[in-house]
Amino acid sequence: MPAAVPHGFYTDTTVCIGCKACEVACKQWNQLPASKGGAPQLSGQSYDNTLRLSGTDWRHVKFIEDFKTEDRSGGRWMMMSDVCKHCVKAGCLEVCPTGAIIRTEFDTVVIQSDVCNGCRACIAACPFGVIDINPANSVAMKCTLCYDRMKLDMTPACAQACPTASIQYGPIDELRDRAQKRVATLQAQGETRAQLYGADTSILGGLNSFYLLVDKPEVYGLPANPELPSRNLAASNAFSAIGAAVMGVIGLVSFRKRRMDRFAQQGNNE
Repeated sequence: MPAAVPHGFYTDTTVCIGCKACEVACKQWNQLPASKGGAPQLSGQSYDNTLRLSGTDWRHVKFIEDFKTEDRSGGRWMMMSDVCKHCVKAGCLEVCPTGAIIRTEFDTVVIQSDVCNGCRACIAACPFGVIDINPANSVAMKCTLCYDRMKLDMTPACAQACPTASIQYGPIDELRDRAQKRVATLQAQGETRAQLYGADTSILGGLNSFYLLVDKPEVYGLPANPELPSRNLAASNAFSAIGAAVMGVIGLVSFRKRRMDRFAQQGNNE
């Protein structure tokens, strides 16, 4: 059976209104609790009540207040519905020791909760801080891009609920073309900072959930140059080899010293 065409999300942050319909739809469809404690809570930070992605919050609407002066003049609000990036080169998949994290036929990344042992290796490996432990079952959980709906040719719940089409779902190639045209339109209108994040292969081989931004990625809490855990393997192996060599030399010196002490003691006894 031929592989399905890669699918994912294109999120246009310029039309996000911060309504959180995506958050609600995600929780409802995936039967996630309103918060870690089971009841809605106010964070006290702007209009953000979830603060970050977690094992129970697979969608998170960020509210970015971009005001340069104390009187808050000349600034702007920016909003972005954040989610797992479903990286083409996924760090979480690299480090999972049980095979719980798989790549689906749609090129998305899914955690199989019945195989996860809760080791948290994937949490440390994700450069976006996406994955967390769900306290209800003590295993790592994140967005599945509504894999169950995708198999039935249905739109993921968050994209279905988005009233402004900020979150768009479909084949990656089609989404990329649509996003590039949108960037060109914004730039022609004077929004020179309009750019795509993760639409090409420069970031982890490409993100199957990519974004249209109108400022630097760091302003949105996104790393400019996320890296895979394997990037550190060469340096780690070098340090390990040096450490092993040093320990070997120390062991050899220690062994020779013990032999010399033994011979000296035998000489004294004679």
